[in-house]
Amino acid sequence: MEKVRLQKIIADSGYCSRRKAEEYIEQGCVKVNGRPVSLGDKADPKNDIVTVNGEKIASSGTQLRYIKLYKPRGYVTTMADTHGRKIVTDLLDDIDERVYPVGRLDKDSEGLLLMTNQGELANEIMHAGNFHEKEYLVTVDQPFNAAFLKKMREGVELKELDVTTRPCKVEAAGAKTFRIILTQGLNRQIRRMCETLGFHVQTLKRVRIMNLRLGNLKTGTYRKVSKEEYEELCELLDGPAFEEEWEE
Repeated sequence: MEKVRLQKIIADSGYCSRRKAEEYIEQGCVKVNGRPVSLGDKADPKNDIVTVNGEKIASSGTQLRYIKLYKPRGYVTTMADTHGRKIVTDLLDDIDERVYPVGRLDKDSEGLLLMTNQGELANEIMHAGNFHEKEYLVTVDQPFNAAFLKKMREGVELKELDVTTRPCKVEAAGAKTFRIILTQGLNRQIRRMCETLGFHVQTLKRVRIMNLRLGNLKTGTYRKVSKEEYEELCELLDGPAFEEEWEE
């Protein structure tokens, strides 16, 4: 297999971002087959043993996967669960590679998850400072008014997290249902925002991650991200860094 730059191998494994991997290399924390390396060195991601801070990273010689999954309610997005709950990877019955969800979607929520084994792309999407959009359709327990929508748009103080949410886009979609577009991903953010304003979420469905839409996927099903979707995603991530990695 053709050799690849070490920072790319490390980022693809999901260990850290490419920039952080370069820092580890410069600090002497990275070895290939037990030997120290320098920035610019390459390795065979399938056959060489790469370690960072003494920890062996996962091989990136496997096929890269990009999957849109409709997570049903009742499933958790952790990779393993000690409480016997259902996990989203149980739904991927014909995917041999180890993929993981990009970001969270809590047990009581449903909707779009992006599943991948491309670590750097996942890090770029999840990084809060990048202001990437995620869109949700939310139903609460009582009718709301314009004042509620205005407060949601302008930002809600979440005292338990000691933070005020970023301004966001919110519009009514019914008497008790609204559409909201966030650029941050605080833990149970929408539920906390609603509860602070005296409302309780009854249903919460994520319908979009950046350019990736839930579309006509049925609950519990999935499909591969198309090449067109992937290329548009790369453009939104502000550069061609991932385009060379597309695999059918």
